[in-house]
Amino acid sequence: MTNTQPTHCVAVIGGAVAGAEVAGTLADRGVEVVVFEQNPRPYGKIEDGLPRWHVALRNKEYAAIGAHLSKPGVHFVPNTKISRDLSFDGLVGEWGFSGVVLACGAWRDRPLPVEGADEYLDKGLIYQNPFIIWFNHANDPNYDGPVFEPRDGAIVVGGGLASIDVAKALMLETTRAKMAERGIDVDLVEMEVKGIPKILERHGVAFEDLGLEGCTLFYRRSASDMPLMEMPEGADERRTEKVREGRKRMLAKAMEKYRFHFEPLCMPEGLIVEDGRLAGLSFRRTAIENGRVVPQDETFERRGCYVISSIGSTPEAIEGVPMKGELFEFSDWNLGRLADYPTVFSAGNVVTGKGNIVASRKHAREITRTLAEAFLGLGDGSHAGEEKLLDAARADARERAEAIAADIEQQPPIDAKTLAALREKVSLRQGQVGYDGDYARWIEKLGL
Repeated sequence: MTNTQPTHCVAVIGGAVAGAEVAGTLADRGVEVVVFEQNPRPYGKIEDGLPRWHVALRNKEYAAIGAHLSKPGVHFVPNTKISRDLSFDGLVGEWGFSGVVLACGAWRDRPLPVEGADEYLDKGLIYQNPFIIWFNHANDPNYDGPVFEPRDGAIVVGGGLASIDVAKALMLETTRAKMAERGIDVDLVEMEVKGIPKILERHGVAFEDLGLEGCTLFYRRSASDMPLMEMPEGADERRTEKVREGRKRMLAKAMEKYRFHFEPLCMPEGLIVEDGRLAGLSFRRTAIENGRVVPQDETFERRGCYVISSIGSTPEAIEGVPMKGELFEFSDWNLGRLADYPTVFSAGNVVTGKGNIVASRKHAREITRTLAEAFLGLGDGSHAGEEKLLDAARADARERAEAIAADIEQQPPIDAKTLAALREKVSLRQGQVGYDGDYARWIEKLGL
């Protein structure tokens, strides 16, 4: 670690989009930064939340994160999870940091809202985060996490961008398997880009010839309510209707291109259990009244090979951090402050309480229909231009980092003895996880 004497030293928990942006911004202002990352690589949902076909977006963000974490004065500590490897209270109260920034994202799947559902986890019930992590690493010989078999006729409960990605992954994998039975090898990424019908047509096959039922996405609201593109703040009636129609067209294009089904205005209410496994769900019809979901009298049942819940992610609990419901109990949402920890701040999805990569509290207006279509692979150039999607989230993190730096700079500077002891602790932890301090070499060793 550097021998120069900075004014302050800050810990950042989480090295992905928000964490890296905060670290880089603080370093540019002369603050020494230590980034604690729970995984070997710091890419978060860029690596494990985005299905693997988002190649350009992933490569851009890998490079941006790497540039920040390679800056002088930024020290990366991989394979270190707070609550598992280090205590939050110890990091805040004993290490001597001028401040601690929570930028650990939102990785806890929101529970399927049906009583007793989690009793059937991995027995017919699957959650989005482990499913996409598996999907991205299925071809990795070193992957040792849960393994899922893409099967026909799955039930997907959700309604946002991520739930459409889940449906796409199912349809692409099951289509590819059916084509393989015919002795035809099709590339999954190419099929995602061009769409299932076009790839099948090339081989003289119609989708109906495959005998696939297809998965179905169930949503408690209507297609025009799906958060596929943000509603501008203060939108008038004309603009509101334009956004709602745009959402419907976007969904229709996705269904045509990837051949999944959509069932709107229904909410899961009960479990269908057969032979100790979740075999389906009972649903209650809903209506939208004054913007609110209102349950109706009608109910119906749907069976499927399994149920994938994709209704959002929230921050994982950290021992010592107070929570209110699904979120951390912030006393100041602008800086993500905690009442009992005056030197703790927060940035990114840990504050927004949303697990999607494009969540941004201040810059949502920049998520246009064009960008949303690029993300879903529905634009004229497929995913061309989707790299801009994270500009808003980065801008949000940068603004927050500037505000955090301004607050920290008002505090007494860190003394040389405290800094030396802190650096020694950081070096010790880096040695424990086999990290030699060279970020580029570490990433190269991991194969990226």
